[in-house]
Amino acid sequence: MREYTVAILGATGAVGTRLLEQLEKSTIPVKELKLLASKRSVGKKLRFKGQQIAVSEATPDAFTGVDLVLASAGGAVSKRLLPEAVKRGAVCVDNTSAFRMEKEVPLVVPEVNEEALKEHRGIIANPNCSTIQMVVALEPIRQKYGLKQVIVSTYQAASGAGQSALEAMKTEARNYLSGQEMHGEVFPVKSEPKHYPLAFNLLPQIDVFEEDGYTHEEWKMIHETKKIMSGEMNDPTLKVTATCVRVPVVIGHGESVYFTTKTPDVTVKDLRALLEAAPGVVVQDDPKQQLYPQPLTAEGSRATYVGRLRADHENPGSFNMWVVSDNLLKGAAWNTVQIAERLVANELVSVPEDPYLG
Repeated sequence: MREYTVAILGATGAVGTRLLEQLEKSTIPVKELKLLASKRSVGKKLRFKGQQIAVSEATPDAFTGVDLVLASAGGAVSKRLLPEAVKRGAVCVDNTSAFRMEKEVPLVVPEVNEEALKEHRGIIANPNCSTIQMVVALEPIRQKYGLKQVIVSTYQAASGAGQSALEAMKTEARNYLSGQEMHGEVFPVKSEPKHYPLAFNLLPQIDVFEEDGYTHEEWKMIHETKKIMSGEMNDPTLKVTATCVRVPVVIGHGESVYFTTKTPDVTVKDLRALLEAAPGVVVQDDPKQQLYPQPLTAEGSRATYVGRLRADHENPGSFNMWVVSDNLLKGAAWNTVQIAERLVANELVSVPEDPYLG
């Protein structure tokens, strides 16, 4: 059996440490592991399979001899370094937004469009966390009954904005509970001129606003969903719209998903049976027992949880469901490692003759 030299780019970050954990639990036969990060993290040691491995600086030459790169160090770093890794023969799975909308780069959720991996040219993109869990829940429905329209409202955890943002929310909460004034310094977007507290609050802005009034997070959900499900980011046959809200939850995104099927006579019973058999999905849907997905109970799990399945009685063929997943695992680290597992299983860990170099 072939063994692989694997590099984790951004190894010391919130997603990077989870990439390490998921890689250790994966089926990938690792011959050697390289942990790469910025200069300030060099020398820090992380444990992998009983060994302490020192972090090295992420430079182009650090990828020499690497077969697989799992990257989560920010879009600018990915843009600069992943083409260099590809030049040196590495296949890269990127957890940032750097390459998601590039036509030549597959955008992959293994339960949905694993076949797209066959077309990779050295870089594969991991979708946005909120997109991943939604398409995992919707794809079985689309496959059997078709989809006309999707309307999603998200309730996204603070950890989706990074570790420093999460710590900022915790500080805000402590200040509020001790009677001190809360000072927003990070949310909704650190680079924006205005900031608001997230603790005990809701912020209907994730990422910057586009010209049409949608945030970039909403834009990503709309166009990533289309690209993953149909291969075309502007597919006019699938109607998708989104409202994305940051909520004071630590880990675990929730989503209220409203959808309309092409098949008119679908029942809730049909959908429940379909989702119970779907890969990566756990149905928690028993109103009599007050059973439904929650971020607290989803934390630490690779699964996507679905509940509150119900028909829209005003519009036949339309339904509501509630979807929850750990945004740092299935929404990031686990989906990235899962893609790498499928590359290994399908013997796709090789850079083609016409690589994509950004």
